[in-house]
Order: sequence, then C-alpha cells, then structure tokens
Amino acid sequence: MTEAMESAVPILMYHAVSTSPNDATRDLSVTPEAFAEQMALIDDLGFTPVDTADLAASWRSGRPLPARPVLVTFDDGYEGVHRHALPVLVKHGFAASLFVSTAWIKGPYDNGGALDTMLDWAQVRELAEHGVEIGGHSHTHPQLDMLDDDRLRFELRRCRRIVADELGTRPVSFAYPYGYSSRRVRVAVREAGFAQSLAVGNALARRRQGPYALRRVTVRRSTGAVEFERLIEGRAIARDFARDRALTKGYAMVRRARQVRKAIRSRV
Repeated sequence: MTEAMESAVPILMYHAVSTSPNDATRDLSVTPEAFAEQMALIDDLGFTPVDTADLAASWRSGRPLPARPVLVTFDDGYEGVHRHALPVLVKHGFAASLFVSTAWIKGPYDNGGALDTMLDWAQVRELAEHGVEIGGHSHTHPQLDMLDDDRLRFELRRCRRIVADELGTRPVSFAYPYGYSSRRVRVAVREAGFAQSLAVGNALARRRQGPYALRRVTVRRSTGAVEFERLIEGRAIARDFARDRALTKGYAMVRRARQVRKAIRSRV
C-alpha cells in the first residue's frame, strides 16, 4: 500500500460563513475574515485542497493524492458560501465540496425549515461552475438513523433526484446530517447511488474508515488561528475536541435509549 493511501487527511467541516449569523447558526459559523485567513494559511503551508469524490476515488484506486491533501467542505447550503467563501476559493484555486439539504435551498422545493439565509439554485449552479463539488445532505435534514426505512429512502432519493434535476448531473458524495449514521443508514446511502459519505467524528480521515464513514473536524466561530493550524496539521485534535467527544458519547446513549423505546412502542 502506498504512503498516500495510508496517510491521514484533514477534512474541514464548515457551515455558515457570515458577518451576522443568527442564534441557530452562530456557533458553527465563521466570519468571512476568518475564512479568508484560514484559506491563506492552507495555501502558505503548502496544502492542496481536493474534493470528496477525488479523495474517495484515489483511495479506491490507489492513485496518489497530491502533496498534503486537505478537504474544505460546507454543510446545509448557507448563502454566505456563495457570497463570502466562493471568491476566496477562486482566488486560491481551491477545490471544495458543498452538501445541500434540498428542502432548505431557496426555490420550488423549499419547505421553510431552514435555520438561516440559504443559497438559491442559481447560486448552487454557479458554485458548481467554479469547481465546487455539490453533494447531498438529505432533503429535510433529519436524524437519518431515527427514521424508518421508507422515510430514510425518501430523504436520500429525493435529495439526489433534486440535485440531479437542478444541476444536470447526479451527486456522488453525501454528508450525514448531524453526523449521525448507522450500518442501516450507510447501506441505504450506497443503495441510493452515493459512492461515498462523510461523518463528523472530529478526527482525521483515513482510508481504513471506509468510503461511507470518513471523519471530519469541525471549524467553528471559536476556532482561532493557532487551533486551526493544529487541525490541518493533525496535531492535538483529541485534546481540542475532548469536550465534544464526551458530549457526543453521552448524547449517543440518550439516542439509543430513545430508539429502544420507539422499537418497543412499534411492537405493542
């Protein structure tokens, strides 16, 4: 196995890029100035951004990755990705991946459930035209592992069909809303036609995680320049995200208990 196939890759998870996010998106947003500084640092340190499809294809085939690969990803589809992030990505010639929840994008499928100001489909198409990979993030952004099989299939296939209709090409990458998945969800994602999918995990991505459970690290409003450099260099990630992991573990126990109660009620 080549060194590139064994190496760990930082996959950065962004959400909103905004000067004035609302309360729902504030913690997981970054300012335009911070985003520009972070992309400049990636450039200065000699990292090469690739998109999700390219990373997964390289790991499947053994084709070498570029020097110091990194992924820049955005979830949900907030308007600031077009307004603030796109000019910076174009300036540096960076690849990126955007994962859209199709019922949140402004237009004919909008259900009014979005958390903040969202992209419209013309903006999504412009992002794609500038080389941003457009992937799926479900239709209505539910916790997929809490859905029954029919609703799960609907969320995945509806999302993929809308993106294909709007862009003229089928999306091949997916990101789990909230990072939640299970073996059943991962199988459904594959059967819906997606070739790879991203979780969260706040750890570096490695080939052995498999194409449907690649981990990402969260970039938030509180991520300073020193911490950001540690993230992309893969240093002290376990320490920086220790509190997140403890909270995630506790909430996972709560969610499993809810699933058990739901299963019991369904049999009564």
